[in-house]
Amino acid sequence: MAKTKNAEQSITGLAQGDPDILETLTRMTEGTLERSGLDEKTFMLVRIAALVASDAAPVSYLANLGIAAETGLNLDQVVGTMVAVAPVVGTARITSAASNMTRAGVLGEKLREADLASAR
Repeated sequence: MAKTKNAEQSITGLAQGDPDILETLTRMTEGTLERSGLDEKTFMLVRIAALVASDAAPVSYLANLGIAAETGLNLDQVVGTMVAVAPVVGTARITSAASNMTRAGVLGEKLREADLASAR
C-alpha cells in the first residue's frame, strides 16, 4: 500500500510542479547538453520546439522555460521558435503551447507564493 500512496503522491507532485520531483527530472537530463554539441540557447530552443510538438503539459514548460531564461533566452526567441515550428505542428499545437506556457507561469507564481508563505 505504501508504494501506491508514494506513486500517487509522485504523480500529483509532478502535475503540480513539486520542486523535488522537478529536480529529479532535471537530473535525468544531465549531460544531454554536452552530448548534443549545441550551445545552451540553441539547446533550449530545440527543447521548447519539442515541447510544442508533443503538446507538453504546463509543468514541462515551467521546468524548461526557467532554465531557458537562465541561459539568456527571452520571450521573443521562444515566440520565434513557435513561429518556426507552426507550419509543421499546426495552429492547434501552437495555441495549446501558448495556453500551457501561460498556465506554467501561473503555476510558477503559486509555487513562489507557497515558498514565501512557508518561509514565514
